[in-house]
Amino acid sequence: MDYHILREFADSWAMLALFAMFIGIVFWAFRPGSRKTHEDTANIPFRHDDKPACQGGGCQGGRCHDDGATL
Repeated sequence: MDYHILREFADSWAMLALFAMFIGIVFWAFRPGSRKTHEDTANIPFRHDDKPACQGGGCQGGRCHDDGATL
């Protein structure tokens, strides 16, 4: 293949395909049904504001059951 042919393809059809994919992703991200998912993801830092959540068996006396790390 010649460089000129690949360059011409990249400047025309490949650019149009990538632009169409970008527009599709933007429409998919802002669709009305995704509002709950986006709000849930945005609130991750505030979920356990009062006390940290332990992974595994829960907390008891400030220590986690699974690894023994002090919180």
